[in-house]
Amino acid sequence: MKQLVGIFVFLCVQFVFAQQITVLNLDTGFPIPNVLAANKDQSVAVVSDPNGVLILDAFDKRQTIYLTAEGFISRRITKDQMLKKGPRVYLTQTSQQLDEVVLSVSKWEQQKKDIPHKIHAIGAQEILGSGAQTAADVLQKSGAVFVQKSQLGGGSPMIRGFATNRVLLAVDGVRMNNAIFRGGNVQNVISIDPYTIKNTEVIFGPGSVIFGSDAMGGVMNFFTKDPQLSSTQHMEVDGSVAIRHATANNERTGHVELHIGKKQWAYFGSVSYNSFEDVLMGRNGPESYLRKEYAGNIEGADVVLLNDNPRKQKNMGYDQWSLLQKLRYVPQKNLQMDLGLYYSATSDYNRYDRLLEYENDQLKYAQWYYGPQRWGMVNFRLFRKSNSDLHDALKLTAAYQFFEESRHDRKFAATDLRSRTEKIHAPSVNLDFEKQWNTQTKLFYGLEYVYNKVHSSAFLRHINTQEKTTSQSRYPEGSSWQTIAAYTNIEYKAYENLTLLAGARYSHVFAKARFEDTFFDFPFEEANLSNGALTGSLGLSWFPGNKWQLTFNAATGFRSPNIDDIGKVFDSEPGAVVVPNPSLEPEYAYNFDIGIKKNFNEFLFWDASLFYSHIVDILVRDDFAFNGAATIEYDGVMSKVQAVQNGAKAYVYGLEMGFDLFLHSKFSLLGRMSYAKGAVYEEIGPDSPLRHVAPLFGNVHLVWKNHRLKFDVFSDFNGAISSEKLAASEKAKSFIYATNAKGELYSPSWYTINMKTEYQIRKNIKALLLLENLTDQRYRPYSSGIVAPGLNFILGLNYGF
Repeated sequence: MKQLVGIFVFLCVQFVFAQQITVLNLDTGFPIPNVLAANKDQSVAVVSDPNGVLILDAFDKRQTIYLTAEGFISRRITKDQMLKKGPRVYLTQTSQQLDEVVLSVSKWEQQKKDIPHKIHAIGAQEILGSGAQTAADVLQKSGAVFVQKSQLGGGSPMIRGFATNRVLLAVDGVRMNNAIFRGGNVQNVISIDPYTIKNTEVIFGPGSVIFGSDAMGGVMNFFTKDPQLSSTQHMEVDGSVAIRHATANNERTGHVELHIGKKQWAYFGSVSYNSFEDVLMGRNGPESYLRKEYAGNIEGADVVLLNDNPRKQKNMGYDQWSLLQKLRYVPQKNLQMDLGLYYSATSDYNRYDRLLEYENDQLKYAQWYYGPQRWGMVNFRLFRKSNSDLHDALKLTAAYQFFEESRHDRKFAATDLRSRTEKIHAPSVNLDFEKQWNTQTKLFYGLEYVYNKVHSSAFLRHINTQEKTTSQSRYPEGSSWQTIAAYTNIEYKAYENLTLLAGARYSHVFAKARFEDTFFDFPFEEANLSNGALTGSLGLSWFPGNKWQLTFNAATGFRSPNIDDIGKVFDSEPGAVVVPNPSLEPEYAYNFDIGIKKNFNEFLFWDASLFYSHIVDILVRDDFAFNGAATIEYDGVMSKVQAVQNGAKAYVYGLEMGFDLFLHSKFSLLGRMSYAKGAVYEEIGPDSPLRHVAPLFGNVHLVWKNHRLKFDVFSDFNGAISSEKLAASEKAKSFIYATNAKGELYSPSWYTINMKTEYQIRKNIKALLLLENLTDQRYRPYSSGIVAPGLNFILGLNYGF
């Protein structure tokens, strides 16, 4: 009798559970609440609970059920099919989620649909699945940002014709740009560990209202993973281990992270190690890109060595360590404190483009390498909610950053190795407030102070005797740069479908440098700059219908001269030397952009943005006189004198487009494309090409995925830049460009075909197989020293515990 009762109970339980399913996000595996399940005329309808559970008892066995949820592709399936597939059903997330929030526009959470700025978000799952080796690759593989690389240990993002010190990097809201961010290409972004990135927000167009100087062309804000409190009374512990290998540069990467959470405090820690070797370029492309010879040293003498494999870009490898430690403490419901410790260090790595230079038909340099690039940050954040008349919440961010970089070069057959080292100490404080003024108006405002102290030294070391002598440093020792600012941003919801966003900021920047005349007889003793800048923005987001969105944004951005602008002495290009210019003013950008988004019945999402930027008093490198002389001797060579100067104007305009086409619940076609054109112009003379305007670029992806497997066939592509459109400073680098039939330098177009597979082997084990550049193309991205990898196999494995 007991056995019969047990069987009866078992069958009843099976029947009950057979009538319910859990709706999950196909990309993340997380439950989806508020999913509407209804028949065709919606006479029968149920909604999933917070755990994504749907009770299907009200539906007939063969009845077709329509599943819909905001931000997901609708799905049609019968009840019988659902129950046969098992207890779970998956919905595909769209890229246009109305409830998506962004943090970078006002430093507080805002609905993305209410923001007039163009913002591209890159999530942790996308990063993990991209096989990105560095944070620069994270940006490049997104298809939204063009990235230049002078060497393997590099990556300089370009946004709408702006780059280097005209775009801003931020980590967890703290600006990474410092007083020596230069107009030439920079590689500081590689200090950010891709494995620790929770989300990246790229703002297109000026972000100076919130981030101040340098945010003229855009902002790249990297948010790292945070500690998570326990959802129960017990301590929760989890983590992950990841490994990855790539064949084109013999990459060996390992990563470990650990999460510990209790009710009031939590910990997150991670460590990553990367090892990269020489990059093997493709077989099919310009012969001039081959590395046929390279400099070596045998028994103390410089020699030219033949490369036994000209496709191998010799002496490019480097290693890198990255560490992140975070603590969170929540003593009470309305108070949260976070402490973050960040550290990254590379080994020495060669500046590859300089090792390609020739002088008098001979390799110019025997050595040219960067010393270890080190970056550290201590970041304390306090968040407090209150019912004050002045604010509903406040955030205090106090950070200290340390940067170290060095350059070491020696000409072929020379005996002295020149070494220049820079160290920057950068404390900063931000105080940000949020206030819901009424049901329609939200106010954001805050204060900022940033201070940079620059230490710069240089020496010559004889490679045989090791004797050291003092040399001219790259920057004036003890220089300082600081800014103090106040800002406000107002979000006004005029109607349910119309939101206005307006902001203003006043920044004052001080820069000070004292010049020593030990090596150069400078015609000035010091530079003292004190510049004020008022910037603003005004935009709107309008939904004329529930399937359309129109945005308009007008904004100004500025960049105040930094120590790199006013105080640097260096050889910018073959035959030219840049000298200090203490008489500089800020440059300003005036930007207008219009955006449109259209949702074609959850089948096709299409968006486009038109933009125009006008830059005045632009800081450009141009011919100059030093003590009345147009040429001086520098590093043993008579060189043309140049300096960074105000005066020129520039414009950039362009178009960005994207689409997500959902062919089926499992099939989608995705694409992005960016085009820009720009020039520098003066009252007299023709326009000249703007150096950091990238060629047309983008990608197209054909994706198939279910809850365990994702298969992606995609193509990355770049347009050409003709000889007429190459900037003069780029034409001086003949060693990195191809030549056309007329013998003129140009940057060729290129494309790659690639395949990627992500497979969820088990709930806690995920594998990545990526085949890049299947046709083995030999190509060099615009302005880059490095030739891109040829056929490349990437294998990654992630284990969670």
